[in-house]
Amino acid sequence: MAIDGDHPMQISAKQFAAKLLLLAALILAPITAFATPLVSSAWLAERLNDDNLVVIDLRNKIDKGSYETFLDGHIPGAIHSDYLTDGWRVGRDGVVGLLPDAAQFESLARRLGVSASTHVVIVPAGVSSTDFGSSARAYWTFKVYGHENVSILDGGFANWQIAYQEQIETGPFVAPEAGDFVAQFQSEIYIGTEDVASYVANPGEAVLIDGRNTSQFYAEAKHPKAEKAGRIPSAILMSQADAYADESNRLKSRDELTEIYDDLGDQTIVSYCNTGHWAATNWFVMSEVLGHDNVRLYDGSMVEWTANSDLPLDTSAMSNMDKLKKLMGDLLG
Repeated sequence: MAIDGDHPMQISAKQFAAKLLLLAALILAPITAFATPLVSSAWLAERLNDDNLVVIDLRNKIDKGSYETFLDGHIPGAIHSDYLTDGWRVGRDGVVGLLPDAAQFESLARRLGVSASTHVVIVPAGVSSTDFGSSARAYWTFKVYGHENVSILDGGFANWQIAYQEQIETGPFVAPEAGDFVAQFQSEIYIGTEDVASYVANPGEAVLIDGRNTSQFYAEAKHPKAEKAGRIPSAILMSQADAYADESNRLKSRDELTEIYDDLGDQTIVSYCNTGHWAATNWFVMSEVLGHDNVRLYDGSMVEWTANSDLPLDTSAMSNMDKLKKLMGDLLG
């Protein structure tokens, strides 16, 4: 709103020059300033020689891969880090799958050559939704420690093999020069047991999304490390597998995901599963793909929740109506 005597459409030469400099900076800014959650194989192929890019191949036992699998073939310039054994998740007080502390993750990231300006591209095997969860969890870990320039390769190594058969490197990788990454904890996308318990005690303040399968949600089965079967009270079942297209081994389209994850409202969303692995896929879809604000990942999930016998647990079975809905859904595909 203009004050008497002002001319809001007029700017000084100094202001104009500043705007030009800003525009130039945006045009010339490195790709790392605009990291998208998912990048394609074509995008990566055009940038393999970018010195500011670190490509991390996470293949591990979950996808029936290993360092030996990496040696047999990988994206040129990629480095290998086993998701299950290299410290992406840690155990504490008998609880598995927890977020490493800041010092632990900072050390890991630096060993992988990650610095503040590095664009990290995480490569899943590209074989299943559970495999994608490894990359989603690693992505979230970078984000929770303040690194914004991170992406996941859409379709993973399997897609790369199809698209770029002539660009497959074999043998060991060259250990990168240590990076200078500094971990800075971002509490807004993390949640611990105490805060989850507070939401459970105050229904309506948050939406709890359970990313497991139906049998675990309805207490018919449990994770080997969980003390008891069941679910966190008031949780909604949204299996992470529903976000994944098995035929193409990538996430479903944005339109499909929007339909799956509709009606979540504006409340805080808590994503959990057994150990924060499957939950990472739900978190990635809701937060990074669909842009929901205030989505928080509970890394301890059911293993940590059931370790405390004082915390409530819902073990009720599936209602007849839900059984009918499931049957119809299975029949209709």
